[in-house]
Amino acid sequence: MRSKSIIEELNFFQTETEKKLEEEKNLENLKKLYYEILGKQGKLTEILKKIKDLSIEEKKEVGTFANTLKETLTIKFKKKQEELENYIQLEKIQSEFYDITRPLNTKYGKIHPLSQIQYEVEDIFLNMGFQIMEGPEIELDEYNFGKLNFTEDHPARDMQDTFWTKEGFLLRTHTSSVQVRAMEKLKPPFKIIVPGRVFRYEETDASHENTFYQLEGMMIDKEVSIANLIYIMKTFLSTFFEKEVTVRLRPGYFPFVEPGFELDIQCLICKGKGCQVCKYSGWVEILPCGLIHPNVLEFGGINPNEWMGFAFGMGLSRLVMMRHSIEDIRHFLSGNLRFLEQF
Repeated sequence: MRSKSIIEELNFFQTETEKKLEEEKNLENLKKLYYEILGKQGKLTEILKKIKDLSIEEKKEVGTFANTLKETLTIKFKKKQEELENYIQLEKIQSEFYDITRPLNTKYGKIHPLSQIQYEVEDIFLNMGFQIMEGPEIELDEYNFGKLNFTEDHPARDMQDTFWTKEGFLLRTHTSSVQVRAMEKLKPPFKIIVPGRVFRYEETDASHENTFYQLEGMMIDKEVSIANLIYIMKTFLSTFFEKEVTVRLRPGYFPFVEPGFELDIQCLICKGKGCQVCKYSGWVEILPCGLIHPNVLEFGGINPNEWMGFAFGMGLSRLVMMRHSIEDIRHFLSGNLRFLEQF
């Protein structure tokens, strides 16, 4: 039978191929051998061209045998490839040398100056009996504006340029958005601080950024006065700067406090002489504050006839600038490692 002759040739072909596989030590040569044996123009294809003159039954017999042979050789080629790849990897590992006794030259990361100051400020207020609260950075209009006594047509909304989403949410423009959330959650009396990131859609300069950090503070009790507010602020500032600082209190307008004030400190960079940080005025606006507006207490579910309180907000970024005499707020988020590694 002619089919028997072709099958014998295929058996011999398999034996010779397996012998070559056994002897092969080079990965690139192995790939070439694969195409010479099992490629479209390989030796197996050449042998199988002879079955065109066979009968249908003989073609089935030879075809079945040839398919089994091809699968067997394909598996053996793959196994040989894995062996050679593992051998190459092992040689590479053995050729490498690592001295486990050598000193490590590791550079450790550092805490960002803004985080350093935030932790320090938190500790100061915790020692004064305040607790720390957090709120969402993506806010609802009612908490960022509405429940803080900003009506929809209130002109004070224009004081803060706002990032809005298509869904009607906003990036909070101040940490004051947590005021009402705190009143809804806590029962008076209480004292809280709220550190966090805020956003303003505005042009940047040496003292303004579109992303910066604030700290909101609030105290609610039976009898709270402006004297209590001033005492807390002076205690904080003298503790933070580790010296007495010159401050001034001037009237300020914020819808959520009445009366409202601006507490400024004398610029610690120029010592009051005038520079780009203080806009050459000698003073830095650092701490808006005031007594909580009765409407805001009502929005938070607190009876303004029974309870009262004060609120304040400060720029953590500006505190860092005053502490380290940094002349440009934009350095903090610049990604400049040479700047950040100083701290």
